[in-house]
Amino acid sequence: MANHAQPLALGQADSEELQHLQRSPSTPAGLSRRARAVLLMAEARAGTEIARLTGYTPVQVSRIRRRFAESGIEGLRDRPRSGRPARITEAKGARIVALTLKPPPKGLSHWSTRELAERVGVSHMSVHRLWQAHALQPHRLETFKFTTDPHAEEKIRDVVGLYLHPPTNAVVLSMDEKTQIQALDRTQPLLPLRPGIPARQTHDYRRHGLTSLYAALEIASGTVHGECSERHTGADFLRFLKGLNRRYRGRELHVVLDNSSTHSTPDVKAWLEAHPNVHFHFTPTGASWLNLIEAWFGILTRKSVRRGSFPSVKALVRHIEHYIDHWNENPTPFVWTKAPADIIRKAVRRGR
Repeated sequence: MANHAQPLALGQADSEELQHLQRSPSTPAGLSRRARAVLLMAEARAGTEIARLTGYTPVQVSRIRRRFAESGIEGLRDRPRSGRPARITEAKGARIVALTLKPPPKGLSHWSTRELAERVGVSHMSVHRLWQAHALQPHRLETFKFTTDPHAEEKIRDVVGLYLHPPTNAVVLSMDEKTQIQALDRTQPLLPLRPGIPARQTHDYRRHGLTSLYAALEIASGTVHGECSERHTGADFLRFLKGLNRRYRGRELHVVLDNSSTHSTPDVKAWLEAHPNVHFHFTPTGASWLNLIEAWFGILTRKSVRRGSFPSVKALVRHIEHYIDHWNENPTPFVWTKAPADIIRKAVRRGR
């Protein structure tokens, strides 16, 4: 016998929310399924038909109808389960912590909750809660690097001193080149952002070539000057440097840069001797992160280049130029706060 229950009357807001819950890939499967059942109820479908279409039994369909009638959409969400998490003994907890701090079995790079739970005979959620309580995160890995530059302390004090106390009436520039920026063209057009669905792009692409970006960050204002080049040579670096000197004609320039070989070619050294208003300040070997332009390169990658699709190097260059123009409409200075002594203590490997 067919179920002739009255159709549910849904308001526009509830209908839109239920449709979103049904479609969204982030909605839990059970909630999405119950949302679909309610939408079918609103179409005056028979209970047996709804059960067939959703995989529920007619009794479960009736229960979902009642939950929605009593509590609306909130009534469709998963309810907390009864009972409480099983407790583990203090000794077993200590063993789990001790094992976490030791190397995992051969073939594994780190412990997972399930690997360790299987080893000690508890649930993976018990391991997870214990890790949270002891601030243990085996899945995370951070990197560090010491500089072995024999003049590291002197260079750190020099560069950080420029950031914190720039010379009066002088311009301080943080300068470097970002090499081998790829013009990648996705094989299919980007699928745009939609409610409940992020923008999507194909994983495969075509390569159309490379460009290198020479850039200088004005420390005081945050303004960036940039120029793309097909090559990455001392001559290209010197051309960009000459352009900066013309831009700040008559000003004393202090340029922070790393130890790339292109920054110390004979032609560059000869040009510096002929232009005593330009002073180089090198970061220690292995510590290019001390150069503030590197932070801006990170922003360029995240906000402009990484998700782009470029049919040619020329299109990539135009895109980068547009981003530099956009940045300079409202430039943001990078404010250095850490004292040289703090950096030296953490970054410099002292002799034994």
